[in-house]
Amino acid sequence: MNIEELREHCLSIKNAEECTPFGEDVMVYKIMNKMFAYFSITPKGNDYFVVMKCAPEKAIELREKYDGITKGYYAGNSLLWNSVYLQKDVPDRLIVELIAHSAEEVVKKLPKKKQEEYRELQQKPGMKE
Repeated sequence: MNIEELREHCLSIKNAEECTPFGEDVMVYKIMNKMFAYFSITPKGNDYFVVMKCAPEKAIELREKYDGITKGYYAGNSLLWNSVYLQKDVPDRLIVELIAHSAEEVVKKLPKKKQEEYRELQQKPGMKE
């Protein structure tokens, strides 16, 4: 997966917004004003990676299974965030699943009223659910 495909998958999440609050070279993706993924358009070394929210038990399991999944780079609570390296051993289909999982984790942490509001939102035209 390349960063353009990564960007498309992040934007395919219902109500996803793209912004650059950390500078023009860091793409941030939010739903309901909460961040679910971010990545730099400049590689670290030769690697591109995306940082995504993850359930703690799943985060640990993934880090043990894949060399390309590590604790979240620049993330405050590294147990809740994973860095996923695009050119390593993580299959593209898993990266797509983890983007959806990250968004779900964000929605789960919203107040009940905001969760209901999110679920009632219509998907953007042309985007997959």
